[in-house]
Amino acid sequence: MSPALQFGQAEPGLGYTVRPAVFGLVFHDEKLACVRVTRDTPYHDLPGGAVDGVETEEQALIREFLEETGMTIEPVRRIIEAGQYFRKSDGEPVNNVGGIWVARMLDLDPMRKVEADHELVWLHPRTALAELRHDAHAWAVAAWLRG
Repeated sequence: MSPALQFGQAEPGLGYTVRPAVFGLVFHDEKLACVRVTRDTPYHDLPGGAVDGVETEEQALIREFLEETGMTIEPVRRIIEAGQYFRKSDGEPVNNVGGIWVARMLDLDPMRKVEADHELVWLHPRTALAELRHDAHAWAVAAWLRG
């Protein structure tokens, strides 16, 4: 089954692993919650990631937000299913396929964050459009802005 929208280009000759994933949009004070990931080359993503085992997207989104930002969220609505071809930091080719959700922040406790290379940053949505690493994430922000 193909996602409703597919972003990125698959490099010829590479086998892409389909990776069930989920990402979220949380707005607060007219800013969007993003994560700045500090690896070889720093980049911005929406909070989220892989859906593990038998988790639902909602469960994975709640877990990922807490791990990456220390934020407790409530998923509100799924706005799209999208795929994103890319190569992970270790070079593995994957296609993240899953929902992008609008969620509500319930609490923020930075002490609960566990991923040291992720930092919560609040970006103006238009800045996020330009800064987000994945086209699927930028599309979701643009869709939200257009209402």
